[in-house]
Amino acid sequence: MPESIDNLDAVDRQILAELQSDGRMTNVELARRVELSAPPCLRRVRRLEEAGIIRGYHAEVDPVALGWQITFFALVGLESQKQALLDAFQDEVKTWPEVRECHMIRGGGDFLLRLVARDTAHENALTQRLTGHSTVNRVQTLQTIHTAKQMPGVPL
Repeated sequence: MPESIDNLDAVDRQILAELQSDGRMTNVELARRVELSAPPCLRRVRRLEEAGIIRGYHAEVDPVALGWQITFFALVGLESQKQALLDAFQDEVKTWPEVRECHMIRGGGDFLLRLVARDTAHENALTQRLTGHSTVNRVQTLQTIHTAKQMPGVPL
């Protein structure tokens, strides 16, 4: 379980904000930005990692440049809200590489998925795969036209 936000001081929050903005910066640059020397800065980063607050570092790639032309969301309702069915559906879609996010939700459905597709035919095939799933009762898809804002992490 991640450490409580109450245990973070202003320097920890600044470290997190800087790393959310640029996770590739060197520890020396990070230390300069948060006005610490490098060794205590690195100790703080490692403590945040060990506490589970920093879960990893990732490159943000351009999906269109890599051939993923379509981003869409699917609101999925299952035939039952029995925990075993919810768990089984979630475990299955987590294995689909096109499913980039899977959220169990309250109100209006059981799951909200964010998917990527190479083209319209691929999007249709993914939608049919969802609608054809044995426990799925309904699927509503919403294709993204334009993304005005996409921020990693949380406000600090």
